[in-house]
Amino acid sequence: MARITLDNLAHSYKPQPVSEDDFALKELNHDWIDGEAYALLGSSGCGKSTLLNIISGLLHPSQGRILFDGKDVTHAPTAERNIAQVFQFPVVYDTMTVHDNLAFPLRNRGRDEAYVAERVGEIAKMIGMEHMLKRKARGLGADEKQKISLGRGMVRKDVNALLFDEPLTVIDPHMKWELRTQLKRLHHEFGHTMIYVTHDQTEALTFADKVVVMYDGRVVQIGTPEELFERPEHTFVGYFIGSPGMNVIPAQVSGNTAVVNGSEIRLTRGYSGLSGKVEIGVRPEFARLSRDEGLPVKIRRVEDVGRHKIVRADFFGQDLNVLAGEDESISPDMTRVTFDPAHVNVYVNDWRVPGAA
Repeated sequence: MARITLDNLAHSYKPQPVSEDDFALKELNHDWIDGEAYALLGSSGCGKSTLLNIISGLLHPSQGRILFDGKDVTHAPTAERNIAQVFQFPVVYDTMTVHDNLAFPLRNRGRDEAYVAERVGEIAKMIGMEHMLKRKARGLGADEKQKISLGRGMVRKDVNALLFDEPLTVIDPHMKWELRTQLKRLHHEFGHTMIYVTHDQTEALTFADKVVVMYDGRVVQIGTPEELFERPEHTFVGYFIGSPGMNVIPAQVSGNTAVVNGSEIRLTRGYSGLSGKVEIGVRPEFARLSRDEGLPVKIRRVEDVGRHKIVRADFFGQDLNVLAGEDESISPDMTRVTFDPAHVNVYVNDWRVPGAA
């Protein structure tokens, strides 16, 4: 295992970048703690895979350094970094059996056959392929081949880091849940540093100790699932984490009051001197329908999703979502929405402002 340090790291696919907009990966300074499991989460094109490929050595950064336990490996080839990487689409040796595919990384490092057989058996059981060890990989489906790729990435215990680049894309939904559980168990058992790239918030939140949210080539927040939910540091985090995402509403904020289209919203912290694009953010979980107080809304529809109801409302032309309990009655005269003041966040130019006590 290794602590991975990103020092002034940035990357542009242009040979002579001029402005920040030319960088696919904007400047990063961060330590990935030895033995923790991280998820890189963001939409397509945000820089997740670029960062992962720099860590693995498949891509050389335009600027900055990458260090493993304090040792500069920026120019070191992939083979010298002692990492295992699993890609989005399966990479297997078609002419080999499942057993030999899983055994390859161990045999390549001279491990004895008794250990190889023991370890391959453990991993095959983990990925549900113990009954297929003698089969050639050529005749297998895409999901089975990807399980082999996952197994080959996990078979070594001595790697500095395990890197996963959207590895469950071709796996069926039920097996996705099982493999995520197995990866988490593997992490707890062996303490590998794991970095898992995904655009799926469920995968990220259920797998990782810390989630690294990326937007437009920049890390906008690193935190636990609870921190991302309770205190989104950027409006994108609020939008991307949660279903539905956070309500973001333009507002005028002064002191402990926000004014939205003439309606006042009480805040639990004080703000002064705000300029630029000022907005408040409130998750649907902390919004409530009311008959006589709050923002005036027009309910468009109510979606019953089993455990709760999603109320889709219109607020002066803007979408506003409210989560209501499954047993909560919703009547036609409930045309206003209130917010829990303790969970109203204030943003300036998309970044959260903490305010004063």
